[in-house]
Amino acid sequence: MTRRLADLFGASKPIIAMVHLPALPGRPRHDKRAGMPRLVESVARDLAALQAAGVDGLLFCNEADLPYQLATGPEIAAGLAAVIGAVRTQIAVPFGVNIVWDPVASLAVAAATGACFVREVFTGVYESDLGIMQPDLGSIAAYREQIGAGQVALFGNITPEFASTIGQRSVADRARSAAYLGVDVILISGQITGMPLDLGELAAAKAAVPGVPVLANTGTRADTIARILSIADGAIVGTSLKTDGQTFSAVDPGRAARFMDAARAARERPAPG
Repeated sequence: MTRRLADLFGASKPIIAMVHLPALPGRPRHDKRAGMPRLVESVARDLAALQAAGVDGLLFCNEADLPYQLATGPEIAAGLAAVIGAVRTQIAVPFGVNIVWDPVASLAVAAATGACFVREVFTGVYESDLGIMQPDLGSIAAYREQIGAGQVALFGNITPEFASTIGQRSVADRARSAAYLGVDVILISGQITGMPLDLGELAAAKAAVPGVPVLANTGTRADTIARILSIADGAIVGTSLKTDGQTFSAVDPGRAARFMDAARAARERPAPG
């Protein structure tokens, strides 16, 4: 799968940039007056800035749909799919889908739009600010096959934001279990969107599953990406590319360019040892 990751994104240690949608219809922060045109305009603007900076992949996410839900309504999947469809001809790199925290809806949108991966929590049981999170990977994997999305890779977050694991198993143990059960890529996150992750957890997961890609999922910045890529097989980045480093702001083209310059420089350095 590590080789497949490079083949998929066309780069060693790919940088996958977040495309955060404004709140979708049906959510408290949705701008009813501006409607869907505002969502498309916002996504198109950020998409252009990220691709100009040279990111290797994109991840479309309903980040502004606060407060998040463990199961979303059909309006969320429909809205996200409609926005992706509206900008589909502008997308020049591989992309994924993340409907927070709904893996089934994420897969449905991925299948409908041609996404090559989904990011979600697929394994474990967690106490979270939204209640008990207990994904059923067996049912999720069956659904993926039923809708003809077997080629869509599962990027599994084993240290989800806003949550903590129930039980005593280590990050290394959880990484091994997730890989054994069929998760394609392991993600390590900080405690909240945009917050730095624990480099010790990142290293532990990577050592536990040497044949499976492990990506940094939150909190990467231009000044930390070299250290992170010395451990991880790539990174997903969002907040640090935004104006003033604010999660719900527009992408800052200068920040995005500086981040990618730092990432490319880090990837070109010889591996230690």
